[in-house]
Amino acid sequence: MTDITPFWLAGEPTFGEGSLDVHSPYSGDLVGRVSLATSDQIEQAIAAADAVQAELLGLPAHVRAKALDHISARIGQRAEEFAALITAENGKPLMWSRGEVSRAVSTFRWAAEEARRWSGELQRLDTDPNATGRLGITRRFPRGPVLGIAPFNFPLNLVAHKVAPAIAVGAPVLIKPASATPLTALLLAEIVAETELPKASLSVLPIRGGQMDAVNTDPRLPVISLTGSDEVGDRIRQAAPQKQVILELGGDAAVMVEPDWPDLRGAAERIALFGNYQAGQSCISVQRVLVHADVYDAFVPLLTEAVQALRTGDPNDPATQVGPMIDEQNAQRITEWIEEATRAGATLHTGGGRQGTQVEPALLSEVPASTSLGSKEAFAPVMTVIRYSDLDEGFRIVNGSRYGLQAGIFTTKVDVAFRAHRELVVGGVIVGDVPSFRADQMPYGGWKASGTGREGVASAMVDLTDERILVLTGLAL
Repeated sequence: MTDITPFWLAGEPTFGEGSLDVHSPYSGDLVGRVSLATSDQIEQAIAAADAVQAELLGLPAHVRAKALDHISARIGQRAEEFAALITAENGKPLMWSRGEVSRAVSTFRWAAEEARRWSGELQRLDTDPNATGRLGITRRFPRGPVLGIAPFNFPLNLVAHKVAPAIAVGAPVLIKPASATPLTALLLAEIVAETELPKASLSVLPIRGGQMDAVNTDPRLPVISLTGSDEVGDRIRQAAPQKQVILELGGDAAVMVEPDWPDLRGAAERIALFGNYQAGQSCISVQRVLVHADVYDAFVPLLTEAVQALRTGDPNDPATQVGPMIDEQNAQRITEWIEEATRAGATLHTGGGRQGTQVEPALLSEVPASTSLGSKEAFAPVMTVIRYSDLDEGFRIVNGSRYGLQAGIFTTKVDVAFRAHRELVVGGVIVGDVPSFRADQMPYGGWKASGTGREGVASAMVDLTDERILVLTGLAL
């Protein structure tokens, strides 16, 4: 019998009622069994977060920074343990799991540095006669405890992007991990509990879906930070319109290949890899490949060859580049989308086969916009190729999506780069690379249906807080 893993309620390992089985998406083996929180325990966690807010905010910056430094260092010390656990419960190939762990180390390190810099601003108010002798001090303070709802695809680093900035500004946080991947978040909570932070600073609760409506609308959690689907984001926004709701949602990321790019093969290999890394289950994995007409005929065979060369299989093999999808339901969904597209006239260049949760990386062209693959986020190892004639048309196609998270453009021209930055309606433009690039300190988020607010530690700290001004009077400035 597999031992049951406790959840963390206000910094203490706790057991509830019932349990959740976590299975490997690759083998189907039981990875672990997690205790589920009861309604009473959820209430305890929320009440504890609410009660500890003043204490956590009152901690000196060096205490919060020291805790964040400790978490960063301990993740690094237990890196292989984290990576193996991510691969086991998520199915992510080990090479990508190790990369995720490395990023989480950086995320907490950045938070420690930002906590030390979090100071506020001085503003002279004596610019008008009636404010002579007055000085304003503006600082940002937490709106209150944070509810962080995390997805399955980055079970460590996307939890880190909710926990780290919250600790840095002095806000308690309650994490609801994805049901498919709760174990990694629970291991992170174990490390947080080693610090000198008040115990109620963090709770990590596996929660049944039917219990979340009450949690989302609880007024003691005035901030909700969700990374997930746009459908879930819309429901939360409608259910809690009075709250600060930060949404990092979906995308059908596009990359453009301009005719001036000198290394078409290199671009093809980069696009193939990052259209299929983590089985395409990333909001910024490449889904749409826009290729200029002047190089289209040369580029598509190179891209097809690069997709075919990807190493698929056992995610525990360090050489594997493309592992399984999270479950068989989603694997079946994407093969049905591919079949729908080909019936509607699309050309399948390679891939599309399925064995259980493993989907062969697919590349299609001439996909009608009326099909699921032509109009929705795939979140799977599949890309579509689109020919465009000039920048006007290419930008129009990129912007034709309901999403706007990130876009990439392979060009050497600085004027084209700045035009892309100005005209593409996305949260980030990556020049000379795929849209899948992300540094954890940079502002990250989307436009349109891709969400609101920004991740990236400093940006998230702003989203979790509000300005408050202090006016000092009778000063000789």
